Order: sequence, then C-alpha cells, then structure tokens
Amino acid sequence: MSGPNYDHLRVLVIEDNAHMRSLLHSLLHAIGLKQVIETPDGASAFAALRDERPDLVLTDLDMRPMDGIEFTRKVRTDADSPNPYLPIIMVTGHTELAKVIQARDAGVNEFLAKPITVRNLQSRLTQIIERPRPFVRCTNYFGPDRRRRKDPEFRGPFRREGDVADEVVFL
Repeated sequence: MSGPNYDHLRVLVIEDNAHMRSLLHSLLHAIGLKQVIETPDGASAFAALRDERPDLVLTDLDMRPMDGIEFTRKVRTDADSPNPYLPIIMVTGHTELAKVIQARDAGVNEFLAKPITVRNLQSRLTQIIERPRPFVRCTNYFGPDRRRRKDPEFRGPFRREGDVADEVVFL
C-alpha cells in the first residue's frame, strides 16, 4: 500500500486478544510501520512506555486489569507518565455513543471501530501524525482539543456553556 513513510515510528499495540494483536501487527506492517511492540493490557503497557518509548499507541477499550480508557487517563494525567502527549488511537468494537464520548473525554486522539481495514487505520495515523490537534489543559480535562471543526461564525472564547480553558499547549 502506498502512502506516507512511517517506517521510523515505534507503535505500542495494547490488545488482550492475541489474534487481534497479530492482526493489528500485520496491518501496521502493511502500512510500513515495522517497529511494533505488543502488550496484553493497559497495566503492562504503562510499564512498557518508559522502556520502549513508542511514538504512538493503538489500544483496545475492553481489557483487564486496566482497560484502554483507564490507560489513556493514566498516560495523560499520572505524575509518572513518561509522555502525556503520546498520540493514542482507541481501537474497539464498542461503538456506542457513550463509549466514544468516554474515550474522547479520557483524552484519546482518534477512535477506530472494528472491523479494521488498512485504509481506516492509515486514515487515523494520518490524522495524528500529519494533522495533530493542540493539547488543552483545563480543570477536568487534559488531552487533544476535542473540537474538530472550525466554525467561521464562532466569535467567543468558548463553544459550550461552562467551558473553562486554563491552558492550550501547541506542539
């Protein structure tokens, strides 16, 4: 498959299902990502962050003992996190609106619904690598800016009643 050259990137795949881990590994190789590290859950993945220094993460949502949402929150807010700005793609079959919102509010960069194709995986990678969103820090959230669209009619500092931004971090 032709596309951008991602062979220099290190990817951490967090998936409790060995078959799905293998599939993600194969899809990443098809895109050109050759440096793939695999872990079966969020707890072992968080431990691997320091040693492996990945450039981005693909994580499943539903795992034990630490699921993908808890892992994302820990990466974003834990004092021991080696990289709170680490791009995270949530990969899951749980596509209910409540789960998508929960993942977004935990600080994921992108959400990818199963079944996965090379095309939709590459699309998410392109989003986080070539068009990264700035990070926002406020009282109850730290992560990529959740707003995707620019509204030319918008004239104020906030879009929603109750929005309070303490800091915007541009990478």
